[in-house]
Amino acid sequence: MALTSRSRRKLSAPEAFVGSFLGLIVAGTLALRWLPGLYTGEPLGWTDAAFTATSAVCVTGLIVEDTATYFTFEGQLLLLALIQLGGLGMLTLTSMVIAAIGGRLSLRSEAVASSAQEAVPNVPTRRLIFGIVRFTLLFEAAGALLLYVAWAPSMGWREAAWPAAFHSVSAFCNAGFSTNADSLMSFQRSPFTLGIVSLLIVAGGLGFVVVEELLGRYRDRSAGRRRRRLSTHTQLVLSVSAALLAGGWVLFAVFEWHGVLADLGVGHKLTNSLFMSVTARTAGFNTIDYAAATDSANLLTILLMMVGGSPGSTAGGMKTTTFALLGLLAWSRLRSQASVTVANRSVPEETVQRAVGLAVLATAVVMAGIFLLASFGDLLHKGDPFLGRAFEVVSAVNTVGLSMNVTPHLSPGARWLIIVLMFVGRVGPLSLAAALRARLARPGKYRLAHEDVVVG
Repeated sequence: MALTSRSRRKLSAPEAFVGSFLGLIVAGTLALRWLPGLYTGEPLGWTDAAFTATSAVCVTGLIVEDTATYFTFEGQLLLLALIQLGGLGMLTLTSMVIAAIGGRLSLRSEAVASSAQEAVPNVPTRRLIFGIVRFTLLFEAAGALLLYVAWAPSMGWREAAWPAAFHSVSAFCNAGFSTNADSLMSFQRSPFTLGIVSLLIVAGGLGFVVVEELLGRYRDRSAGRRRRRLSTHTQLVLSVSAALLAGGWVLFAVFEWHGVLADLGVGHKLTNSLFMSVTARTAGFNTIDYAAATDSANLLTILLMMVGGSPGSTAGGMKTTTFALLGLLAWSRLRSQASVTVANRSVPEETVQRAVGLAVLATAVVMAGIFLLASFGDLLHKGDPFLGRAFEVVSAVNTVGLSMNVTPHLSPGARWLIIVLMFVGRVGPLSLAAALRARLARPGKYRLAHEDVVVG
């Protein structure tokens, strides 16, 4: 016991974070295999159970079996629990319970929770953890209520309750799981439904630190206090998110106006184009058939999936701040500036280096995944296009969940590859960022002589 306790104390924050997700995936896989009453037919095999559990815990949304028809209510309830736990993070939940009973947060939990706190130092760790759970439940409850009001007249007042709750949690956690066989394609002409789901996705993808800071400014204004300046982190998240949403909205409308959206009216075309821009940023719900979309729209979706949401959120991807820092770095170099500046502030060189490192590794993982999936040649349908395979890999690595109808045709070997990519995409960026922070913060004992290299 002493050895076990000593080993546990040696776990670093990234190791504890990765271990919590891995443990939840294993537990979910065993539950999907052994618990009775989860399926309408034959139970999932080991590979498909691991795939489904990983997709739920990593809030990805890729499925090998239809959630609506293959799973019973109990099965869908288990998936929703895995999505919720994966969205919040096991360590966050544990920290919240400890704080609720008056105990002190463990150093491991504080290390994980405080990683986002560096950008907004005015948010205490304990308050941040309470805020994560409180705002999550508040947004999900509000979303469920609004979806229930929208769906009850057509589905029935009793029948609409479960789909409303399921979709609200799935949307806020950016999971993309749906109790409808066609995801949200049947709601193409329901702007209210698409608007609610979009707001939930955006709220979940902005990041808890950003939401807390915005609410703090609102409380200051309500109390008549002088409002604090928005942190550079929050300003960057809000501006980049708005630009990506607006740009994607316009481009999707242009690419698919006479394509998959051709049968819709002007208002519904605009609504669905906006939803396509929202959901591509790691949400996974779809109102169109991406296999029937143009190559331009699918390539744009891949690019938006690569960027993803914001740090400290339920979304995946390389993150909006990383994307912004890469652009700002290029712009500063073009102007021969020594440092990266934004909002009248200079960004630390260490942070810029972490952003570059994260982007390079994320791109390398995607390229390796595409190469392996293309090299396997083990799709049952040999005619599936290369773009579909690349789309699948990017969706998995960035925990999005969109697919060009490739997932059900993957062989067991390819499914295990996607499992690994989903897991790496969910826990890899945070762990890598922590590792890079520790490595870059450690000064070396000496520096080797400079020698220039020709680039460009």
